[in-house]
Amino acid sequence: MWKRDEAVRPASGQPAAPHQPTAPVTPGAPPPRPETSRHNMEKDIVNIGKSVVIKGELNGSEDLTIEGHVEGTIQLRDHVLTIGPNGRIKAQVFAKSVIVLGEVTGNVTASDKVDIRDNGSVDGDIVSPRVAIAEGAHFRGSVDMQRKAGAVPAQPTKPTTATTPAAQPPAPQGQAAAVRS
Repeated sequence: MWKRDEAVRPASGQPAAPHQPTAPVTPGAPPPRPETSRHNMEKDIVNIGKSVVIKGELNGSEDLTIEGHVEGTIQLRDHVLTIGPNGRIKAQVFAKSVIVLGEVTGNVTASDKVDIRDNGSVDGDIVSPRVAIAEGAHFRGSVDMQRKAGAVPAQPTKPTTATTPAAQPPAPQGQAAAVRS
């Protein structure tokens, strides 16, 4: 399917198409900055490398990818946490979405989704409205798929038509009740 954003954006490493307008140059003004990719302008993504070890509390307000080791607590309430294939987490995790490619030992709470991918591993309880566990992934714990706060669960309705058997008075003790066909 064609998307306008992808068609307008030049491929990485290639100059902008000649039909794109250029900004006018004003004398004395600093030269215009080259256009950064749309992805970098929308979100900041932070990476924690393979050799990094963090012990304690990790809080943030941007998406985070962990390839190293983290012990303690991770809180990214409105952002995505990705545990890379080399990531080893021993922590309580709170995030909007959690993508697990490495190992997590501890409880995971996500307001949107938990996704355990191939070779990903979670040993702990998951609380999230949506959970995906890929074939080949490891999971040991419980899953609580809470509904979002504003959602009201549908109440099953009891049929009120004549198809239900008529209520019978309880049979006297020691006697069997007659069954109607």
